[in-house]
Amino acid sequence: MHGPFTHLRRLLLASIACVLGAAALTYLVDPLQLFRASHLAAFYSDDTRVQNAGLIRSQSFDTAFMGTSLAIHFRQSDINRALGVHSLKLAMTGSNSRQQSFVLEQAIDRGARRVIWEMDDFIFVDAADIEADPYLSVDLYRRTAKGIASYLFSAAMAKESLFVLLRSIPPLRQPLTSAAPFLPVKFALSDVDVIYALPREFDLARDYNAKKALASFAYITNPVRSRFLGEGYGYDAMVRHFEQDALGLITRHPDVMFDIYFPPYSILQFVAMRDASPETLKIVTDVTAVIAERLAQVPNVRLHDFRAIKAVTHDLNNYGDVIHHSPVVDAMVLKWLASGEYRVDPNRPLASLERLKAQVEAYRVPQP
Repeated sequence: MHGPFTHLRRLLLASIACVLGAAALTYLVDPLQLFRASHLAAFYSDDTRVQNAGLIRSQSFDTAFMGTSLAIHFRQSDINRALGVHSLKLAMTGSNSRQQSFVLEQAIDRGARRVIWEMDDFIFVDAADIEADPYLSVDLYRRTAKGIASYLFSAAMAKESLFVLLRSIPPLRQPLTSAAPFLPVKFALSDVDVIYALPREFDLARDYNAKKALASFAYITNPVRSRFLGEGYGYDAMVRHFEQDALGLITRHPDVMFDIYFPPYSILQFVAMRDASPETLKIVTDVTAVIAERLAQVPNVRLHDFRAIKAVTHDLNNYGDVIHHSPVVDAMVLKWLASGEYRVDPNRPLASLERLKAQVEAYRVPQP
């Protein structure tokens, strides 16, 4: 006759066996490709803060492409074709300079010799130190014991591993591929080129038009919400983070060429600040003046400023809100980077900023 302790021991042993079995499954399948290139069909997640740790380990590249949501829709194949590089897109929606700098450092350590960096002024707002960042696991990137354990003993990763394994079985491949968008799995993308990219057939006119841009302008300048325009902005903290996160990374790697660009926001972004939060506009222009002047002195930096290209930034049909531009403008950005047409002259680092200031002062918002 078995006593209660015997049942408890069996239950405990069965639980340990399940946990170890799930960890072994994740190790063997390795959905993140953290240990090796996948020997099954490879799948990718658009959870970029996690996925980037695996991409840096599993992909070959000579160029790292970094940015925020303003750079998230680029395709690596388009970057490669326009700039003649072998790129790895690492853009992360809503990322700050601490996260971007940390991820870029990992990519440089893995062989990147060129960095293309969409530098949004908002990335320099004050935030947690990277070691205490709750949204990005530095241990996973560094592959410390803690990071590896969090990966192998994650129930979510075990689920993803099982799904990848099932999708590798030929009779199940097609039906599971079709069902993937409707299932609670993250590793559903079969091509690294489509991570966060919009489909080729995407209806751009529906999501990027003047009506949406003006509606966004009215929303953010409403007196009820306009205080959010300056939320997180502070001159001293932003300059400090630029010095530490951006300039620190650049000067530590003098053998890496950095192509940095200020993205072509719509003119409405700056006019919103002008009308509803002028103190924020002053911080933004003052901070970007410091950035331009400091980067002009660094030999391994080419700075490009697209904020005063009136033909683009004043055409509100290019935008889905006051800052996010369409993939049509993405293609223009790549063309401008390739040609160097809007590269900031190191001898006149503030010239484009002065043109932008004049445009902001003169602009009048279209009335319905």
